[in-house]
Amino acid sequence: MSAFGDVYVIDNNALSQIKRERRAGDFFRQHCRIPSEVLHEAQGFPDIGQLRQLEYPTTPGVIANLIEVMASVPVGETKLVDLYANLGNADPLVVATALDGQRTDDAKLFAPTWTVVTSDKAVQAKAREFGLAVHSNEDFLDLVEAAEGDGDG
Repeated sequence: MSAFGDVYVIDNNALSQIKRERRAGDFFRQHCRIPSEVLHEAQGFPDIGQLRQLEYPTTPGVIANLIEVMASVPVGETKLVDLYANLGNADPLVVATALDGQRTDDAKLFAPTWTVVTSDKAVQAKAREFGLAVHSNEDFLDLVEAAEGDGDG
């Protein structure tokens, strides 16, 4: 796996698996973006101030992509998001953010690959449905460790 030119959109379940030292590392700071709603979910993290510097804000483009993502969710489907149970509130935004980044960068000659990082199977499936690359938390941790040197998460 190579990280050259890649941008990683981090879900909260992935963010919580990455140790603070790794989140402060060069690789994470240069290649990762965190959707606004994921930052809201991570507001108790001790390094939230540093994480906010990686925010991918909820722009009109993200909202337009969110509408498209949500329109693809069948009525009654609760695997991606279940607002009544307060589950997965940021999940569709993770996909919409990566989609916005990918579509914005598609005009570039050497566009980066926007990759969703999550262990949530519903988010992985939805990201793939929209043609986005996906890494599990474990694969991403391996990538970070290879880029930053030896260590665990």
